[in-house]
Amino acid sequence: MNYHILTLFPEMVLNGLHTSIIGRAAEKGLLSIEAIDIREYSTDKHRHVDDYPYGGGAGMVMQPMPICDAYDDLCEKIGKKPRVIYMTPQGKVFNQKIAEELAREDDLVFLCGHYEGIDERALELIATDYLSIGDYVLTGGELPAMVMIDCISRLIPGVLNNDTSAEFESFHDNLLEYPQYTRPEEYKGLKVPEVLLSGHHKNIDAWRREQSIKRTLERRPDLLQGAALSKKEAEYLKNLVNERENRV
Repeated sequence: MNYHILTLFPEMVLNGLHTSIIGRAAEKGLLSIEAIDIREYSTDKHRHVDDYPYGGGAGMVMQPMPICDAYDDLCEKIGKKPRVIYMTPQGKVFNQKIAEELAREDDLVFLCGHYEGIDERALELIATDYLSIGDYVLTGGELPAMVMIDCISRLIPGVLNNDTSAEFESFHDNLLEYPQYTRPEEYKGLKVPEVLLSGHHKNIDAWRREQSIKRTLERRPDLLQGAALSKKEAEYLKNLVNERENRV
């Protein structure tokens, strides 16, 4: 996976992404992270990349030419036109399924806007995807880009020390992850569930699955509509719902 980030703040994304698991994956060559400074493509002697909006209004708008020139230069370098993801609260909300789809790409471009946004013509010319990390507004697209890159990278084989971690964590089968425990066996009167100490892997798997269903019902019931449940699990969920309704 090769990430190309079009940004006004290359140090911000590089410093953030070259740490921890993602940084180690880059060192191993499992992925590459390139920050392209949009200002380098400004023809203004002061390296301006923004101007006042036509029609008036507050703030400044990023000009189309530096962005498109930076993108064209990248396409020429890699020999193709990759997907360009523009971070915007107007986009579809990013989720695990989108991450899984994007993880199948070889190259991804993240376009980070600033100020009052980007000239619409640049978006029409190069943007292929409009994505958001939530219904709120940030000062720029760098943080959303870093969030998405972190999420996508976890799905690349070899990035996690234990590749099953990416498969069986939150949102697997549209279910939240089951509770996790480690030593000591008892802490402040709270004990690790006996089943986890039994060594009986089939029972442990069944317990974890039930806990995932229960936790999803409690915290994110909206996810259950798309959950992949067996007949037995669906019956377990039905019983949980009935119990909750009787308590109310």
